[in-house]
Amino acid sequence: MAGLRLAVSWLTVLPVQGPDSVDRGAAGRAIALAPLVGAGLGGAAAGVLWLLVWAGASAPLAGLVVVAGSALITRGMHVDGLADTMDGLGSYGSPERARQVMKSGGAGPFGVAAIVFAVGIQAFSFAGLAQADRWFAVVLAVAVGRVAVVLACRRGIDAAPDTGFGALVAGTQRPVTIALWVALALIASACTVPEHRWLGPLVVLVALGISALLVRHSTRRFGGLSGDILGATLEISVAITAAGLSLGT
Repeated sequence: MAGLRLAVSWLTVLPVQGPDSVDRGAAGRAIALAPLVGAGLGGAAAGVLWLLVWAGASAPLAGLVVVAGSALITRGMHVDGLADTMDGLGSYGSPERARQVMKSGGAGPFGVAAIVFAVGIQAFSFAGLAQADRWFAVVLAVAVGRVAVVLACRRGIDAAPDTGFGALVAGTQRPVTIALWVALALIASACTVPEHRWLGPLVVLVALGISALLVRHSTRRFGGLSGDILGATLEISVAITAAGLSLGT
């Protein structure tokens, strides 16, 4: 329960008190439970989306409101991480210079473009899922973003220099934990598009595969894993999963 409380306090603005002191063991347990938090956030997103559409809002508007609400309930830190990571990847120079760009505090052109595309893809994909009554697909898309975070913290991944959060979580996830969450995501995804049961598992595999490539490239570029990379991985995975599951709507 301490690990779950820590996961909720890290990943949301909900008033949940985590443990007073956090070491790598506690951080690893919190990351391992992140998909549970994602499933809860996904359920809330699907509920709000359904309520808005039922109340008469257009599906695109409802999708945008849900994405905005998701950013608010997660403190906007994942969107901020996406912007910082893209700005860092778009910069020239050494890994040290790229990390300085990420810590500059502002959003450059690459970061702004990444936010626009990620938010737009998520919002309109959620709208398509709502129009097709694929409510569980919304839940799964949000949860898969957190499964990608577990995958990003696998053993063998080092933390970037001068990063507190990365030092806590990098390399904490065992292969069995990753395999369990990936298997659960694949099983659940088979129920998201009943008329094409192969589509869900394929989309999940593509989303997690792209997230793994992003983490590999980013950790090489920046010298290791950071919280910003995890935020970028999460947002991109949600966008890809939601877009893929909306195909055929």
